[in-house]
Amino acid sequence: MVDATLVRYNPDAYDGVLAGHEAAERQAIEGTFGGLRFVRNQMGYYLDHADFIEPGRGTIATWTWRSLPEPGLDSLPARGQEWELTRYREYQAWLAGQPVGDTFRLAAAFLRRASETCFAPS
Repeated sequence: MVDATLVRYNPDAYDGVLAGHEAAERQAIEGTFGGLRFVRNQMGYYLDHADFIEPGRGTIATWTWRSLPEPGLDSLPARGQEWELTRYREYQAWLAGQPVGDTFRLAAAFLRRASETCFAPS
């Protein structure tokens, strides 16, 4: 994911942009990316893309993220189970029931600001 690359290679810029948001916005950004990490980790391995989305009548942007049962994590080591369970909880809290378009608008806006900071001339 793009945010993982920004965090790995430009952590100060990423953290600076994140810190520039109010606490509630920061929590929403971090929770949204945590939920998207859960999607990334589950899709294609344990769940199909259709398992995540509840189609609606409008455009795909108005479709919603489905609520999902807690995943079976027995095959992961304890640390991996904790990490993935945290991402699952973020998915449930920040994505489930929300329009897909809202999720990607928030993520794209943050990533745009963060990448502009990373690549701005010094």
